[in-house]
Amino acid sequence: MSEKSISTLQDRFGESVLDTVEFRGEHTLVVKAADAKTILAYCRDELAFDYLVDISSLDNFGEEPRWTMVYELYTMANGANEHLRIKFDLNESEKADSVSDVWKTAAWHEREIYDMMGIEFNGLEDHRRILMWEGYPYFPLRKDFPLAGRPSEMPDVAFTDKAPLEGGPFVTSPTSASTVHREPRSREID
Repeated sequence: MSEKSISTLQDRFGESVLDTVEFRGEHTLVVKAADAKTILAYCRDELAFDYLVDISSLDNFGEEPRWTMVYELYTMANGANEHLRIKFDLNESEKADSVSDVWKTAAWHEREIYDMMGIEFNGLEDHRRILMWEGYPYFPLRKDFPLAGRPSEMPDVAFTDKAPLEGGPFVTSPTSASTVHREPRSREID
C-alpha cells in the first residue's frame, strides 16, 4: 500500500484512524469500530481494494475489549498488487457491522466467525452455523473453551463400531492389475 493511500485514509477519516502500522511492506490501519464499515467501503469504492481476502477475529481473553476484528484487503488495480489490513476492537457485548453488502463473500467469513467465536454481525442475514451443528451451545475458538472439549448431548454415532473396510466400494484390493483396474470407482457395485 502506498504512503499516498495511507495519507488519503488519514485525511479522509481523521480521528477514526487510531493508528497505522507498517511491517515488512504491509500496512495496517487500526480504526474505530463505529466507522469501520464506512472505511472498508471507501477502500473498495475509492481505493480499488476490490478483493476481500479474509476476515478473522482475535480473542483477547481477560482483557477489554475482548475481540479484535481483522479485515485483509487486496487490490490489483493498475498493477498495484497492494495489501491492506484494517483492524478494530469490540467489547464482548458488542456486535460488528456486516460488510456482506460491500463484499458478498464476507457473509461466509462472518458466519464462520460467529460459529467459532460467537461474535454476531449487525445486518448479516444468515447466522446459521457453518462448521458446528445447529444447536451446539459453545464457540470452540474462544480461549475459554477447554482443550478437552465440553460435554455434549451428541451421540457418539461415528465411534460405536469399527467401520468395515474389506469389500467396501471405495477400498482397493491388493492386485497386480493396473491403476485403472484397481480404482474403486471402476468396479461395478450391485
